[in-house]
Amino acid sequence: MGVRNYLIEGVSGAGKTAVATELQRRGHHVIHGDRELAYKGDPGTGEPLDDSANEPHTLDVTFGHRHHLWNLDKVKSLVADRSHPTTFFCGGSRNFHRFIDLFDGVFVLNLDLDTLNRRLAVRPEDEFGGKPAERDVIVRLHATQEDIPKNAISIDATAPLASVVDDILSRCRENAGQKARQ
Repeated sequence: MGVRNYLIEGVSGAGKTAVATELQRRGHHVIHGDRELAYKGDPGTGEPLDDSANEPHTLDVTFGHRHHLWNLDKVKSLVADRSHPTTFFCGGSRNFHRFIDLFDGVFVLNLDLDTLNRRLAVRPEDEFGGKPAERDVIVRLHATQEDIPKNAISIDATAPLASVVDDILSRCRENAGQKARQ
């Protein structure tokens, strides 16, 4: 939904939702991908999963994480809509490789394990990462970085929120300036 579109990724607890909220507070257009685009689907085909057929897997955190996808058609449609100067897509999906090339830039919020554990320790149980099994998966993903887009711009997510958002916005301006000169 923007002339320029950026993806903000990172493990659960890195601060994607906080960054999205701060960007909105500052007047930027934001898509909360995990709320607006996400569904459970087959990572290979994108076909939605039938919840009743996968009942034994609904409690399997790893299964749920692997099948957390964004609707590709919606992502493409939002990127094609040029009614906003910039749109930030915030959240994570396991099928980002199918749409990552649509973005003008990709940012990954990075943080150390101690900070991540402190953030997850205060999460409510009804939010992903609030239960011990979910925290275990997040800590493993933090260690392996297997779900993080490669060649993304790393952002220090341990900095104060305002500084994190300032850094992202500064890099977006740099990116826009470089593209304008090309």
